[in-house]
Amino acid sequence: MSTGLIIALIVIVAAVVVVAAVLTQRARRGAGAGGSLKRRFGPEYDRTVARHDGDERAAARELAERVKRHGSLEKRALPSAERERYESRWAAAQERFVDSPREAVAEADRLLSEVAGARGFPDGGHYETQLEALSVHHAHHVHGYRRVHLAAHTTGDTAQGRAGTANGAGPGTGTEEMREAMVEARALFEDLVTPDRRDARADREGTAGREGPAHREGTARRDENDGAAADGRHRSHLPWALTRRHAKGS
Repeated sequence: MSTGLIIALIVIVAAVVVVAAVLTQRARRGAGAGGSLKRRFGPEYDRTVARHDGDERAAARELAERVKRHGSLEKRALPSAERERYESRWAAAQERFVDSPREAVAEADRLLSEVAGARGFPDGGHYETQLEALSVHHAHHVHGYRRVHLAAHTTGDTAQGRAGTANGAGPGTGTEEMREAMVEARALFEDLVTPDRRDARADREGTAGREGPAHREGTARRDENDGAAADGRHRSHLPWALTRRHAKGS
């Protein structure tokens, strides 16, 4: 075998090794990104993969674009008085569900849209964009909003027929589906209204502005403790009201 042929074979083998290494590195990098997105989005990742017929790369591209568009969004403070009004409205919607499930679901849909807007997410008039942004920051609970929105914008006969067909059940399944949507959406509502340090600081700044310099001393040191205490109080504040035996058919 000539020297030239030997050199050519060595070059070819080296090129094959380099190409294989590059492809392996890309595959590992892609798998790492997909794993990171899966951890971040949780069940939302699985739903996106299913929507892309099992194509994880397509799902990862979509979710990465969501993060790029909405990842830097900063949540606005929610004053305590405004938070309490939202909580009262949600509690009223839960009570209304017993006699008027569809009206209660529609109110829950409006409330989530309004609270998200108040927190700095895109305006509720652009539902898909708002949902995308929420999925980046509240991925584990955003599906409740999706379910409530669908139920609120589906006619009674269609909702019940669709639910009954899917579950092999009778006409009452539409109300049950709405009840489950309300319960799931509640988790996102709680995420959005739960106070944090930013909210505590805004409340204190507002109070300090009304009561003068003497009242402002030491408030910065209390922000973190107040935020944590408010969070603990809030999570046990709203009652769960939607039981299977109470809700009437729509």
